[in-house]
Amino acid sequence: MSAPPGQARLDVAGPAAPPRSNGELVFAEPWESRAFGMAVALADAGLFGWDDFRDRLIGRIGAWEAEHGVDAPDFRYYACWLDALEDVLVDGAALTAGDVAARSAAFAERPAGHDHDHADHAH
Repeated sequence: MSAPPGQARLDVAGPAAPPRSNGELVFAEPWESRAFGMAVALADAGLFGWDDFRDRLIGRIGAWEAEHGVDAPDFRYYACWLDALEDVLVDGAALTAGDVAARSAAFAERPAGHDHDHADHAH
């Protein structure tokens, strides 16, 4: 069943299905849940079609498996998820590849434990 245009509908089985435990989504690191949320919110906002994103995700997973092997222990589902998200945003002209690289570099320069901007928050 395909999702309505722009609306996210997660697969529960197959290559695009997110990791789950007892039916609940599983995130190993905080950035994974944020990447997940960004993709769902942007699709729901109509920035890209969910089916296009899912196809890109399946392609990224397939490419990773072709390079590393299907049962490689270091597979990171959400790394493929993030790559697929970047693909649909760049290909849909919402971002340029330079925008993605610049933002990624800015996040990479942050010290450990500083995963969000404190300037907008009173702590």
